[in-house]
Amino acid sequence: MPVFAANLSFLWTELPFLDRFAAARDAGFSRVEYMFPYEHPAHEVRDRLDGAGLEQVLFNLPAGDWLAGDRGIAADPQRTDEFRAGVEQALDYAEVLEVEQLNCLAGLQLDGVELAEQRATLVGNVRFAARRLADQGLRLLVEPVNTYDVAGFLIPTTCDALRLLDDVGEVNVMLQFDAYHVQRMEGNPAARLDAVLDWVGHVQVADDPGRHQPGTGTIDFPALFAVLQHRGYQGSVGLEYIPEPDTARSLDWLEWYGLAPSERS
Repeated sequence: MPVFAANLSFLWTELPFLDRFAAARDAGFSRVEYMFPYEHPAHEVRDRLDGAGLEQVLFNLPAGDWLAGDRGIAADPQRTDEFRAGVEQALDYAEVLEVEQLNCLAGLQLDGVELAEQRATLVGNVRFAARRLADQGLRLLVEPVNTYDVAGFLIPTTCDALRLLDDVGEVNVMLQFDAYHVQRMEGNPAARLDAVLDWVGHVQVADDPGRHQPGTGTIDFPALFAVLQHRGYQGSVGLEYIPEPDTARSLDWLEWYGLAPSERS
């Protein structure tokens, strides 16, 4: 079975963010991920990781003003300086947190801006980020996001993401594969994962409909995990789902695979 990483942006949200690290440890995890660390000094997050004996496997580059509706700024021609400053901020955090890969959210299609201009901006910014991360020996991920949940997202499918990787042309850029987003846009995530796994650097899971834990919807997770097992996937699988009815009870699905808490890592 793959190694699961608890996503602290989605799980234990009844707790303050910095208290979720200990909750993940107590639930049997050794790896965590989350969307953004930037509201807290890097050394405070490092202290929580160390105190809980956890490994940080992923977080996102700064993505603009999330509460105001930004979902990434990499494709906004007016915010290139902001994006590139965010890359430097993310690298500072990555050094302290010892993270080996960072995820880039492309952002939304913008009114009044030609799609070709946005696309060129995205390619240039992703190439810049990839080269800066390569200087530190890190990998950059690009994540497709479905346009039902996030209308107008610029990179909605794995095909779109792979075309972007081709255009960027940097060897340290890979695909972040989220089974929920793939199900919404393309269907049959297990088959799609098998087709693109050579380009996948990280996997995330949530079921559809509802974006809850595996077993609550229609995705064939045994088939998806079988692909990872058969193909020898060595990365983590992030649990980026909305727990139903709460985090503790949502983790029961792991027991279906014979995983006791001490075996989730």
